[in-house]
Amino acid sequence: MPAPRALAPAIQKALHKLGLRRDIDLALHLPLRYEDETRIVPIASARDGQLAQIEATVTASEVQLRPRRQLVVQVQDASGDCTLRFFSFYPSQQKTLAVGARLRIRGEMRGGFWGRQMLHPVFRAAGGELPTALTPVYPTAAGLPQPLLRRLVASALTRVDLPETLVPELAPPHAYFSSQNSLQRLMCLRDALTFLHRPTPDVALAALEDHSHPAWQRLKAEELLAQQLSQFQARRERSRLRAPVLALVQDGASLTARLQAGLPFALTAAQVRVVREIGADLARAQPMHRLLQGDVGSGKTVVAALAATRAIDAGWQCALMAPTEILAAQHFAKLLGWLEPLLAAEGRSVAWLVGGQRKKERTAALARVASGEAALVVGTHAVIQEQVAFDRLALAIVDEQHRFGVLQRLALRQKLAAHGMEPHMLMMSATPIPRTLAMSYYADLDVSVIDELPPGRTPVVTKLIADSRKDEVIARIAAQVAEGRQVYWVCPLIEESEALDLSNATAVHAELSEALPGVAVGLLHSRMPSAEKKAVMALFTEGHLGVLVSTTVIEVGVDVPNASLMVIEHAERFGLSQLHQLRGRVGRGATASACVLLYATNDSGRVGETAKERLRAMAETSDGFEIARRDLEIRGPGEFLGARQSGDALLRFADLATDTHLLDWARATAPKMLEHHPELAAQHLERWLGGKSDYLKA
Repeated sequence: MPAPRALAPAIQKALHKLGLRRDIDLALHLPLRYEDETRIVPIASARDGQLAQIEATVTASEVQLRPRRQLVVQVQDASGDCTLRFFSFYPSQQKTLAVGARLRIRGEMRGGFWGRQMLHPVFRAAGGELPTALTPVYPTAAGLPQPLLRRLVASALTRVDLPETLVPELAPPHAYFSSQNSLQRLMCLRDALTFLHRPTPDVALAALEDHSHPAWQRLKAEELLAQQLSQFQARRERSRLRAPVLALVQDGASLTARLQAGLPFALTAAQVRVVREIGADLARAQPMHRLLQGDVGSGKTVVAALAATRAIDAGWQCALMAPTEILAAQHFAKLLGWLEPLLAAEGRSVAWLVGGQRKKERTAALARVASGEAALVVGTHAVIQEQVAFDRLALAIVDEQHRFGVLQRLALRQKLAAHGMEPHMLMMSATPIPRTLAMSYYADLDVSVIDELPPGRTPVVTKLIADSRKDEVIARIAAQVAEGRQVYWVCPLIEESEALDLSNATAVHAELSEALPGVAVGLLHSRMPSAEKKAVMALFTEGHLGVLVSTTVIEVGVDVPNASLMVIEHAERFGLSQLHQLRGRVGRGATASACVLLYATNDSGRVGETAKERLRAMAETSDGFEIARRDLEIRGPGEFLGARQSGDALLRFADLATDTHLLDWARATAPKMLEHHPELAAQHLERWLGGKSDYLKA
């Protein structure tokens, strides 16, 4: 079998699409499932719903036109007969299925009034030796058929070098590999891979499918170790870099002291602790790489402001980058109110940089950034564009960091390259990260948690209401607006979609405008021009609009204390963390607030199980960490990581819900391996990540 590089360009392209470039990539490309082609089952013995392989002779074959065009083939063996039905077929298949042909057929056996039948079974001419192992079915791409992929994998397995990187003192205890209450010895990697690509038919399929077999356990342990090695290595490499030392200025006249003295509220104990943790990092010569997480409304912005003043007091600049203009504008308004009067006295200012600025305004902002007059720069991804030249950038704050790609964060870090240093990085997230996810994907970061809400936040009551009761919800809105309150109504789509029968913001805006005469109803969605979005948001913030119909652009950062009701239409279509973020837009004032999750049911009046789990979780708890834990269980880690995954592939084999024991072992083993067996660590990383670990530096 030729090596992958000798293959046709189309095959090469399909392999590259799957990330299969090296022999080791093919060896680690494990089956999704297996088919048992090792035995022939008599037709009469095949049970209803069983995936069975039979050998039979064709006794009749015809194309029927009613009720729809189909090829109907009768086959028979010594025990009985069976009907094969094909709703799409080719002349060549008809030829193979001619009367008298002896075939080996594999498919799901179905019983019924018309006797046994198989729909679209796989078939070929009978004869030849039966396989001695289960047949693997691999994830594949267009233009890469299973038989070819099987041959490529088998060929790669014979060529690939698989040196053992787990020396005895590093290997996990045998207890991690228990199977059916009996301890298993740790399989060597080659044996584990060979077995998983060609398992013997006597193995319990359940152990293969639920990944509990010792061979799977070995692969999961290897994968988690590679991930932890890459994270610890990234952390160690960063510790060798240099960053500006931002010592705390012990002076009542410092910007930090004046900001704290001027705040109209006292910091919570959690905020004080987190400020101290960030301050300790900023005082070191190594770049900070810290994730600040806190629930919706926990007060992350003021913590970020105090970190910024620490940099400014030391004579440096700070940049704050947010994923949307609305969120960036919220930060800008808040920081401007707190810092502009204090900075103006020193002849410095806060600059604003976004994509849709007028040229004159942008040119002036760029000049202030380059001269250092702008001590703080707030904006969207426009902050990292090439023409933005900082005078002395010491601290980069990235809000909702999971919405930014790896390359965008790298670009922000390179703004201090001219000084031969790295800026400190503070990344913020309002989506609390479950412990196992933080241990796994954020092991290269220090994590600070604001785990208490400021006093005065009112609890939000969450109600689940079927969309058949929408009229009642609209009546509740009318009552709220009559009392001087404001309401959000969030929709998942902007325009009609043929694929999904969802309400859209434009139609809902028209419906509510008609149903609520005398009430000003605003509309906000991501396709509106920036100036129009800003104007609508300003009208709502200032209380001129009673109801704001919006898509999820108001998910984070919007702070309107007078808004006391949030209606989320088609709530079953949203993720848990997104629902929690949206709910956090209300309850920001002293008035009792509510969140209505308006869900659509199917024809039988039911909602899907997964959606039901999400909605139930929302109704049962307002704790962001508990919601994040449940979201991880329901959907896996991808949603939490966002664009970070473009540099750090999601775990393919390990499951954070069930493999925490292996994750604990990998976390403990990675630093020892880097310290005492660096050459084995390098081999292990090359095997699993190739060059992808470079992205972790972001």
